[in-house]
Amino acid sequence: MNRYLTNNWVNKSLLLATAIATVLSFTQCTPKQTATVSSVPNTTPQADQSKGLKDYFKDDFYMGVAVSSRSIRTDSALIIKEFNSVTAENDMKVGVIHPAENRYNWKNADDIVAFAERHHIHIRGHNLLWHKQGADWMFVGPDGKPASKELVLQRLRDHIHTVVGRYKGKMYVWDVVNEAIDDSQDPNVMYRENSPWWTTFKSPEFIEAAFRYAHEADPNAKLYYNEFNSERPVKREKIFALLKKLKADHVPIDGVGFQAHWTIGRPDADQIRKALDEVISLGLDVQFTELDMTVHENPVEVVPGKTPVDPGFTPDVEAKQIARYKMVFDIFRQYKKHIKAVTFWNVSDRGSWLDSRGGGSAGDPIPNPPVFIKAYPLLFDINNQRKKAYWAVVNN
Repeated sequence: MNRYLTNNWVNKSLLLATAIATVLSFTQCTPKQTATVSSVPNTTPQADQSKGLKDYFKDDFYMGVAVSSRSIRTDSALIIKEFNSVTAENDMKVGVIHPAENRYNWKNADDIVAFAERHHIHIRGHNLLWHKQGADWMFVGPDGKPASKELVLQRLRDHIHTVVGRYKGKMYVWDVVNEAIDDSQDPNVMYRENSPWWTTFKSPEFIEAAFRYAHEADPNAKLYYNEFNSERPVKREKIFALLKKLKADHVPIDGVGFQAHWTIGRPDADQIRKALDEVISLGLDVQFTELDMTVHENPVEVVPGKTPVDPGFTPDVEAKQIARYKMVFDIFRQYKKHIKAVTFWNVSDRGSWLDSRGGGSAGDPIPNPPVFIKAYPLLFDINNQRKKAYWAVVNN
């Protein structure tokens, strides 16, 4: 082979090798799947229709639902199939279960506990102290005047010991104190000052006392502080300050319940992660205790003399809800080491507590006069069928 042919062959070989190397380098550096593609919700139904939420998340956390004495009859099949944890929506709140000092209404709560036990479903206790649905008699003395702190504490202890004692060993967790933090954007107002608890004590003494009484009554139950709008920055820091104080004072608290009454527009992912990180930094566990996601991004506008238009469950809001549910469950999976349960507030879109609030979320002003608008906030539709958002949640 002459010199010209030899040099030409070498040059072509070098060019071919360079081209192959360039292609290989580009192929190896290209992501297998772009962020855009991987974030698209997969709403394809899975083949095995016998599985429920509890089965899809069996290695992650409990999947729960808030129930009533009525829903455990009308929706029992769905509850048994999909969930492995239940919370009494209203039937264990102070004013419902203990309406007078010497009178308890046990039937509804007992029915829920018996239902759960029959079907091997875990039970969350909700709740032992709240400023709403309370028992006004606790704050009135024998003379009709405001009761002393000492008398209120005695009544609180008797209530907690009686209720927690009745269900000792049956509840894996109690929401001990519910919504004691001020919900305003004022960072200088820490506690909910318009509650009868604050009016009586003018300090968080009642919060600490409730946790200590619950621990006395059932040392094995996990004890939680439960709150809404926990992700909003100002309130998040107030909650964090309370938790730090409880930990510093050696109060027996095990975790925090994020109610998670959200909308298809808020909160954003960074707010959720920041709130989780702060709680976890204190060595506390987390449960998402009252999850729902209204399709109404903003409070319903009420114009005197006009009935607000309910746009319904449109394709647009459906798509937003699907994407939002996928986003929050992606976060839940990332934090599953610290999350013990995720509980939906109500069974299906057939009936949500948000409907009677004009479809708005917790913290939104309630329309005046009251307006009934469907919120469509859950994973099951008005016929108790799985929505597309259901599959976006379970398909990982």
